[in-house]
Amino acid sequence: MKISLHWLNSYLAPPAEAHEVETLLTQQGLPIASCEVAPGTTGDVVFDVEVTSNRSDCLGHVGLAREVAAGSGRRLTPPKLVAEGANHNLDLPTSSSFVRVTNQDRSLCPVYTARVVIGVKVGPSPAWLVERLAAVGVRSVNNVVDVTNYVMLELGQPLHAFDLDRLAGRRVVVRTAADGELFVAIDGSSHRLRKDMLVIADAEKPVAVAGVMGGRDSEIAPATTNVLLESARFDPLSVRRTSRALKLSSDSSYRFERGVDPSGVDFASQRAAGMIRDLAGGIPAEGVIREGVAPPSPQTVVLRLPRCNELLGVHLTRDQIAEPLGRLGLDPRWDPDGTRVTCTIPTYRLDLSREVDLIEEVARLRGYEAIPVEPKIEVVARPVQTSIAGRQVLSRVLAAHGYYETITFSFTRPEHGRLFVPPDHQPLMIEDERRKSEPMLRPSLLPSLLACRKSNQDVGNDGVRLFECAATWTRHGTDIVERNRLGLIADAPEPGVALRQIRGTIEQLLVQLRGEQAAEFTPEDRSIYAPAALIRLGDIPLGHMGLVAAAIQRLFDLQTRAVAAELDLDALLAGYPPRRNARQLPRFPGIERDLSVVVAEKVRWSQVHQHVMETRPALLE
Repeated sequence: MKISLHWLNSYLAPPAEAHEVETLLTQQGLPIASCEVAPGTTGDVVFDVEVTSNRSDCLGHVGLAREVAAGSGRRLTPPKLVAEGANHNLDLPTSSSFVRVTNQDRSLCPVYTARVVIGVKVGPSPAWLVERLAAVGVRSVNNVVDVTNYVMLELGQPLHAFDLDRLAGRRVVVRTAADGELFVAIDGSSHRLRKDMLVIADAEKPVAVAGVMGGRDSEIAPATTNVLLESARFDPLSVRRTSRALKLSSDSSYRFERGVDPSGVDFASQRAAGMIRDLAGGIPAEGVIREGVAPPSPQTVVLRLPRCNELLGVHLTRDQIAEPLGRLGLDPRWDPDGTRVTCTIPTYRLDLSREVDLIEEVARLRGYEAIPVEPKIEVVARPVQTSIAGRQVLSRVLAAHGYYETITFSFTRPEHGRLFVPPDHQPLMIEDERRKSEPMLRPSLLPSLLACRKSNQDVGNDGVRLFECAATWTRHGTDIVERNRLGLIADAPEPGVALRQIRGTIEQLLVQLRGEQAAEFTPEDRSIYAPAALIRLGDIPLGHMGLVAAAIQRLFDLQTRAVAAELDLDALLAGYPPRRNARQLPRFPGIERDLSVVVAEKVRWSQVHQHVMETRPALLE
């Protein structure tokens, strides 16, 4: 953000030198990208300040002057408002008698205010205003539009001026757009709007995209005599999403995306109305139309003295903590025991909500160079978390079985993903222009692994074995269900052999992750496999495996049959580390017997295994 030194100093007493401003802002976390003399000015200096996204209060000259004042001990002299009606004795009607305002969506527009200024004379701005705007790279348009830009660059609150007489029905409606509704912006570009985009409309059509850009049909023109002045607060995410989708950006959208002072909306409106009165000869109507929530009360945050010293690694006194907090306007008040200080957070400081935020402010104002650097750092060695260790064991086991780990996108095509949605669940779709071909969050890892297998097929790889550990998403009623899953896929030129191999891999995983616990593989009907097996671990459903169905194979254009499995990753890791039972070694060598048992084709292996386990002799392993 570009700022002018002359402009900045109009709010500071005494004025600051350029080198001091550069040093102070840099030390306080607002580094200067460039510093140069503004051309065409009387020695003004322009700074390009790098403002982080959480410091929306510094997106105006007053906010940065507040930082300089806090860092240098100067007195801040913000702009004063002239009482409404102070400069005229006319008995004017109220703003609400000129226009009707309706806010239909307070979730996307918490506050919308409108003021009416009548009898303006649109023309060139005075030289001082043109010079200040030009210094920071803003082109002068006319006295009314220049005032809205000036107040935005002064206070950080975007404003917009409409030609009141060009608003159909003298109506202002804050609403979402109709799907496909046409909007023509001030720059002449045409856009088709989506139903999730917030607009400012008159009785017939959109006249602005909320927080982004005004429309051509209601802009201030040389013939304009009556002005409607908009000052509002819009949902940052909505503005960001709309700006990206329409490929429209502005100084206003930049600020709305980062948040504006909820208590500064009307102040900026009054400031602009007063300037229009002084520079364009207009007369502001009485009062303001306000549609939305009431201004919030300042919040309080408590800072503990021991916690501050512990986190910073210093030993600060109460005065050393209270002094920088006071310079920031946080009104610190100590408890009687002197260990806790309560701060009242101004509404423009959207970044201060926790104790650690106040501790950071203490360090920032005192100077990070004042925090000593210890020559030695105490390091406490702790064991690896069981979930991480289990995950490492899982990867080693699968790698030993010939599997390669993949990392794939979390999105899939609807025609692929819908086949893998569990019963009684619905797919989870997103609305994002960047994912037009893959707007579904994957309900299973298998579509991603099958697509990866297709990519390997296209480059001539065979004998492929892949696995992935990641999340899947579905919708169940109104709830979004997120599950951590393990997906496996392997080529199956001989389906019977491949099925036995993937089953052996799963059993080995269970031995390494949960100990000697035998899983139960039960045949089941599942459309994505043919055949399929449900895997259970006692009463815990672990997942499923099987030979990928021919229809799924054709959908992904695979030339080789494949086996796959998908398991509950959290259930797999829940028993790690496994408990090992130690037994005395046998006194005599074992005797091995290899039996061939002839049974009917319909008899399952699980039945044979169960029968043997139920009737085995004491010495049988």
